Amino acid sequence: MKTVLIGLGMVADTHLAAIQHSAKGIELAAVMGRDPTRAQAFADKAKTALGYDVQVAQTVQQIAQDNTVDSVIIATPPDARQELVSALSAAGKPILMEKPIERTLETATAIVAQCERAQVPLGIVFQHRARAASQQLKTLLDAGALGDIATVDIRVPWWRDQAYYDAPGRGTYARDGGGVMINQAIHTLDLALWLLGPIRNLQAMMGKTPLHDLEAEDWASAVFDMESGAFGNLTATTAAFPGEAESLTIQGTRASAHLASGVLTLTHLDGRVETFGAAASTGGGADPMAFTHDWHQTILEDFATCVTTGQTPLASGASALEAHRVIDAMERAHASGERTEVTPT
Repeated sequence: MKTVLIGLGMVADTHLAAIQHSAKGIELAAVMGRDPTRAQAFADKAKTALGYDVQVAQTVQQIAQDNTVDSVIIATPPDARQELVSALSAAGKPILMEKPIERTLETATAIVAQCERAQVPLGIVFQHRARAASQQLKTLLDAGALGDIATVDIRVPWWRDQAYYDAPGRGTYARDGGGVMINQAIHTLDLALWLLGPIRNLQAMMGKTPLHDLEAEDWASAVFDMESGAFGNLTATTAAFPGEAESLTIQGTRASAHLASGVLTLTHLDGRVETFGAAASTGGGADPMAFTHDWHQTILEDFATCVTTGQTPLASGASALEAHRVIDAMERAHASGERTEVTPT
């Protein structure tokens, strides 16, 4: 499968490594970025890593009209998505997109609807779903191994230094759509929703700490109830120096599950303890890219399979909207100070 990478920011190297190490016949045909010099430099680096020529595309129309291109990876900031998706979906190009889908629930929903109308596969890089421990927890939950779910605890105690937010547009509503929730915590939130189902109502507070100068929030918290009947809480920040791994703790009537750093610990009420997975860095400290490419590789290979078979991606655009709905409800709840319903599907 020939793919094109649009957007050459921090995560571009992770996608390159995923393609380089994949044995599934995925070829990086071309790259495209806003800076032609930087794009050529990345194409040259990709050629060295992959062992074949990688072209530099000048426009999205060039990519859309190229019949040899089988799919496109979009890794641009969220504010640059709509025009790209419009051109690519109209040309029937399957799209794998970095999170978030867009800056607001409204625009994210519009992108998903656009791809659905064009009957174009849309996958989102929610790589937390691809971890072995996450997959094991999904299997256990689906089998009822934890019993009825009573409580859920979502924690994202990350750290970013001020230099991170000094980058143009970082942490703004115009480019990113917000702060810690839509840029960092959305991964763990998505994982919880994928494992446990939708959140129904919530109350929330969001704000800025003295540790950062940014437009949006670097701290957010919510209490919520889920459609399953479980109660939960979420706390997320990029102001927790030096930064720790995000975690998800689920208490059921038969067992509790704690997922952190790629390791799942299952503690049965009868005292038995089981562990699954292997510890790995997740980018919770000052270096946001301090994580393995393996999970991106799994997402990319899954998407390639879906393009050829017609199956639904591991993280489809439609399923990824659930996290956007919760973040939108948190923003509305913070503004009103009232308990707020999450917009239903």
